[in-house]
Amino acid sequence: MSSSIASVNGAGHQHNGTEDRKFGDMRDYMGPNLFQPHLARQAIRDAHEAKIPKLVGYYAGLASVPNTRWLAPMGWDFNWIDWEHSAMNVETMTTLTYAGRVPSHDESTIAFALDAGASIVAPHVDTVAQAKHLASAVKFGTKHRGIRSAPPFRYVQHLTDTALEPEEGFWLSLNKQAALMIQIETLEGIQNLDAILSEVPEIDAAFFGQLDCRTSMGLISYHGIKGTEPEWLEAVDLFHDTIKKHKKPFAGFAFGEGETLRQGASKMCMCMVSGDTVALAGMRQPLAAAREAFLPTTK
Repeated sequence: MSSSIASVNGAGHQHNGTEDRKFGDMRDYMGPNLFQPHLARQAIRDAHEAKIPKLVGYYAGLASVPNTRWLAPMGWDFNWIDWEHSAMNVETMTTLTYAGRVPSHDESTIAFALDAGASIVAPHVDTVAQAKHLASAVKFGTKHRGIRSAPPFRYVQHLTDTALEPEEGFWLSLNKQAALMIQIETLEGIQNLDAILSEVPEIDAAFFGQLDCRTSMGLISYHGIKGTEPEWLEAVDLFHDTIKKHKKPFAGFAFGEGETLRQGASKMCMCMVSGDTVALAGMRQPLAAAREAFLPTTK
């Protein structure tokens, strides 16, 4: 279960919950310092309520620190580090982060990403029990049902441990910064989503894993497929109806340009519009063009 979300916009203005947005993007939601998570929970909610534009990110499917450093200054609101499907160790993940899909629901794995300053995307959430466990794993303090352990040497005392809300104390203040997002990737998860969102209000946003969902339902599945099977359309409608009922932010992938992109992202408050694997796949076109250009010519 690993996805990490964090702004890659660089230093900026700290958002304090008032109408003091200077940039209208993730720079307004910086934490007290770069060692801490950004105010991702508030940014997602504000984007959902159209107080700011949609958050725009990219997908990092390859365990490449140089690639991420290359992309970071471009102005993305977040990057999605796919720890679930990429062969990377903890050190690489925590160097790449901010916004990670973690590979499991294990609280120690989640803690690595959170301690690095990331927000979390948890895959394959099917039941209320799983969602409750995830919520407890990302929170400090029993009054928040939290079981997260405070990392003793992540922050430098009196230097990087500045509390966003001093009256709450440092650790409990962090509960309001990093976001918890879940992926619904099976029909069981869709059918249980109403109960999940009712009983686990700590969830900040939901993704719909259509590739895995179609596969689990025994339907033909590949990137970009527009399923028309009655059981699939019923499942899709149930997912979106449930998200709307709970006024919960929805996030996902949206590709294309202009009206195609606007339509694809119409229900989303945050979307990934490109990625390292997407860009590299585009290299097939110049290769094909070169092959054609260099065909032997007959005289």
